[in-house]
Amino acid sequence: MTIDQSAQRTGTRPAEFLGPSRTMTTLRINGHEYYSVLEPRTSLLDALREHLHLTGTKKGCDQGGCGACTVWVDNRRVLACLTLALAAEGRDITTIEGVAHNDELHPVQQAFLEADGFQCGYCTPGQIMSAIKCIEEGHAERDEDIAEWMSGNICRCAAYQNIREAVHRGRDGMREQAGELP
Repeated sequence: MTIDQSAQRTGTRPAEFLGPSRTMTTLRINGHEYYSVLEPRTSLLDALREHLHLTGTKKGCDQGGCGACTVWVDNRRVLACLTLALAAEGRDITTIEGVAHNDELHPVQQAFLEADGFQCGYCTPGQIMSAIKCIEEGHAERDEDIAEWMSGNICRCAAYQNIREAVHRGRDGMREQAGELP
């Protein structure tokens, strides 16, 4: 009996009979290579959280509307819920777990703590990932610019004033770290 004949008898489609197709995937995350067997339709977010157990990146809306899943791919902000894991193969992926160095918080992480830039904290990893890029891109001088360039990151607790303060402090901390401030 062929797979197609068996599938007709059981009422399943051939793909269901065989099980999901899977692909061996190598993802370079935070400077380390991770190997996983994934379905081609697996999002980067699900690969990170469910397969690789890197749970710092949060699943909010799972539709690209909240920004909680913001990570960097090749040093650019992306929404991990809308990015296929296979599309990120061979590219440099950075998650919130890879932002701190040598057991020291990144200046933006430290600024979020100092400015109380969170309430429940669920959106904070995505906010921090976006804030760092917002600063690096030169969009962190005025509150209006920060609000515009981080508008893809939603805080359901409405801690926006403190988030903007954290971005300003983080900007100054990054400049100081880079030797740009006295």
